[in-house]
Amino acid sequence: MEPAPVGEDSAAPDEQAIQATVALEGDGACIARARRLAADFLTRVQADHGLPVSERAMDLTQLVVSELVTNALKYAPGPVLMDLRITGDAVEVVVWDGDPVLPVARAADVGRVGQHGLEIVMAIAQGFEAHREPVGKRITARIALVDDPGGAVAGRPPL
Repeated sequence: MEPAPVGEDSAAPDEQAIQATVALEGDGACIARARRLAADFLTRVQADHGLPVSERAMDLTQLVVSELVTNALKYAPGPVLMDLRITGDAVEVVVWDGDPVLPVARAADVGRVGQHGLEIVMAIAQGFEAHREPVGKRITARIALVDDPGGAVAGRPPL
Protein backbone atom coordinates (compact mmCIF):
# COMPACT_ATOMS: atom_id res chain seq x y z
CA MET A 1 0.00 0.00 0.00
CA GLU A 2 1.31 3.46 -0.79
CA PRO A 3 1.55 6.09 1.95
CA ALA A 4 -1.23 8.59 2.34
CA PRO A 5 -0.22 11.94 0.90
CA VAL A 6 1.44 14.48 3.13
CA GLY A 7 -1.12 17.14 3.79
CA GLU A 8 -3.72 18.65 6.01
CA ASP A 9 -5.46 16.90 8.85
CA SER A 10 -7.82 18.19 11.52
CA ALA A 11 -5.52 21.08 12.43
CA ALA A 12 -6.61 24.59 13.28
CA PRO A 13 -7.45 26.70 10.20
CA ASP A 14 -4.08 28.51 10.23
CA GLU A 15 -2.13 25.35 11.02
CA GLN A 16 -1.35 22.62 8.54
CA ALA A 17 -0.75 19.14 9.88
CA ILE A 18 2.09 17.43 8.10
CA GLN A 19 1.82 13.66 8.16
CA ALA A 20 1.97 10.44 6.20
CA THR A 21 0.47 7.05 7.04
CA VAL A 22 1.23 3.64 5.59
CA ALA A 23 0.09 0.06 6.22
CA LEU A 24 2.94 -2.45 6.31
CA GLU A 25 2.76 -6.19 6.05
CA GLY A 26 5.32 -8.80 5.26
CA ASP A 27 8.95 -9.62 5.85
CA GLY A 28 12.15 -7.68 6.37
CA ALA A 29 11.76 -5.95 3.01
CA CYS A 30 8.93 -3.86 4.42
CA ILE A 31 11.25 -2.69 7.24
CA ALA A 32 13.64 -1.24 4.66
CA ARG A 33 10.64 0.24 2.84
CA ALA A 34 9.45 1.87 6.08
CA ARG A 35 12.89 3.47 6.58
CA ARG A 36 12.83 4.80 2.99
CA LEU A 37 9.32 6.19 3.53
CA ALA A 38 10.53 7.98 6.67
CA ALA A 39 13.50 9.49 4.82
CA ASP A 40 11.25 10.55 1.91
CA PHE A 41 8.75 12.09 4.36
CA LEU A 42 11.41 14.20 6.08
CA THR A 43 12.89 15.21 2.71
CA ARG A 44 9.42 16.42 1.63
CA VAL A 45 9.01 18.25 4.95
CA GLN A 46 12.19 20.19 4.14
CA ALA A 47 11.42 20.80 0.46
CA ASP A 48 7.69 21.50 0.61
CA HIS A 49 7.34 23.15 4.01
CA GLY A 50 10.78 24.69 4.56
CA LEU A 51 11.24 23.05 7.96
CA PRO A 52 14.81 22.32 9.00
CA VAL A 53 15.68 18.65 9.45
CA SER A 54 19.20 17.81 10.60
CA GLU A 55 21.07 14.84 9.19
CA ARG A 56 21.08 13.43 12.72
CA ALA A 57 17.27 13.70 12.93
CA MET A 58 17.01 11.93 9.57
CA ASP A 59 19.25 9.09 10.78
CA LEU A 60 17.58 8.77 14.20
CA THR A 61 14.11 8.75 12.66
CA GLN A 62 15.07 5.92 10.30
CA LEU A 63 16.58 3.98 13.23
CA VAL A 64 13.44 4.42 15.35
CA VAL A 65 11.23 3.38 12.43
CA SER A 66 13.38 0.31 11.87
CA GLU A 67 13.27 -0.77 15.52
CA LEU A 68 9.54 -0.14 16.08
CA VAL A 69 8.40 -1.72 12.81
CA THR A 70 10.71 -4.71 13.36
CA ASN A 71 9.24 -5.30 16.83
CA ALA A 72 5.66 -4.94 15.58
CA LEU A 73 6.21 -7.40 12.74
CA LYS A 74 8.06 -9.83 14.99
CA TYR A 75 5.70 -9.89 17.97
CA ALA A 76 2.23 -8.95 16.69
CA PRO A 77 -0.15 -10.70 14.32
CA GLY A 78 -1.41 -8.97 11.19
CA PRO A 79 -0.57 -5.68 9.56
CA VAL A 80 1.25 -2.74 11.10
CA LEU A 81 0.32 0.90 10.61
CA MET A 82 3.01 3.57 10.67
CA ASP A 83 2.17 7.24 10.97
CA LEU A 84 4.78 9.97 10.64
CA ARG A 85 3.78 13.47 11.65
CA ILE A 86 5.39 16.77 12.43
CA THR A 87 4.44 18.23 15.79
CA GLY A 88 6.14 21.50 16.59
CA ASP A 89 9.89 21.03 16.33
CA ALA A 90 9.79 17.23 16.24
CA VAL A 91 8.75 14.26 14.15
CA GLU A 92 6.56 11.67 15.78
CA VAL A 93 6.87 8.06 14.67
CA VAL A 94 3.68 6.22 15.59
CA VAL A 95 3.44 2.46 15.08
CA TRP A 96 0.23 0.51 15.69
CA ASP A 97 -0.03 -3.25 15.80
CA GLY A 98 -2.67 -5.81 16.77
CA ASP A 99 -1.05 -7.15 19.97
CA PRO A 100 -2.38 -5.47 23.14
CA VAL A 101 0.69 -6.39 25.24
CA LEU A 102 2.71 -3.25 25.94
CA PRO A 103 6.47 -3.53 25.42
CA VAL A 104 8.80 -3.43 28.40
CA ALA A 105 12.43 -2.40 28.08
CA ARG A 106 14.70 -5.05 29.51
CA ALA A 107 17.46 -4.24 31.96
CA ALA A 108 20.71 -3.33 30.27
CA ASP A 109 22.88 -6.38 29.66
CA VAL A 110 25.96 -5.99 27.49
CA GLY A 111 26.16 -9.78 27.14
CA ARG A 112 22.65 -10.12 25.71
CA VAL A 113 22.56 -10.64 21.96
CA GLY A 114 19.58 -8.91 20.40
CA GLN A 115 16.42 -7.53 21.98
CA HIS A 116 17.90 -4.06 22.49
CA GLY A 117 15.52 -2.24 20.12
CA LEU A 118 13.25 -0.70 22.74
CA GLU A 119 16.26 0.35 24.82
CA ILE A 120 17.71 2.09 21.77
CA VAL A 121 14.46 3.88 20.95
CA MET A 122 13.98 5.07 24.52
CA ALA A 123 17.60 6.30 24.70
CA ILE A 124 17.50 8.40 21.52
CA ALA A 125 13.91 9.64 21.49
CA GLN A 126 12.92 12.94 23.00
CA GLY A 127 9.71 11.26 24.14
CA PHE A 128 8.27 7.75 24.21
CA GLU A 129 4.74 6.51 24.91
CA ALA A 130 2.98 3.16 24.70
CA HIS A 131 -0.83 2.94 24.87
CA ARG A 132 -3.30 0.10 24.56
CA GLU A 133 -5.96 0.69 21.95
CA PRO A 134 -9.37 -0.98 21.55
CA VAL A 135 -7.51 -3.32 19.22
CA GLY A 136 -3.78 -3.70 19.81
CA LYS A 137 -1.42 -0.96 20.91
CA ARG A 138 0.10 2.29 19.71
CA ILE A 139 3.76 3.19 20.28
CA THR A 140 4.89 6.80 19.78
CA ALA A 141 8.47 8.06 19.70
CA ARG A 142 9.31 11.74 19.28
CA ILE A 143 12.56 12.93 17.68
CA ALA A 144 13.79 16.53 17.56
CA LEU A 145 14.08 17.84 13.98
CA VAL A 146 17.21 19.90 14.62
CA ASP A 147 20.24 19.43 16.82
CA ASP A 148 20.39 21.55 19.94
CA PRO A 149 23.11 24.19 19.50
CA GLY A 150 24.00 23.68 23.18
CA GLY A 151 25.00 20.10 22.45
CA ALA A 152 21.99 18.33 23.98
CA VAL A 153 21.22 14.94 22.49
CA ALA A 154 17.73 14.64 20.94
CA GLY A 155 16.59 17.82 22.66
CA ARG A 156 17.53 16.57 26.14
CA PRO A 157 19.66 18.63 28.50
CA PRO A 158 23.32 17.59 28.70
CA LEU A 159 24.21 15.27 31.59
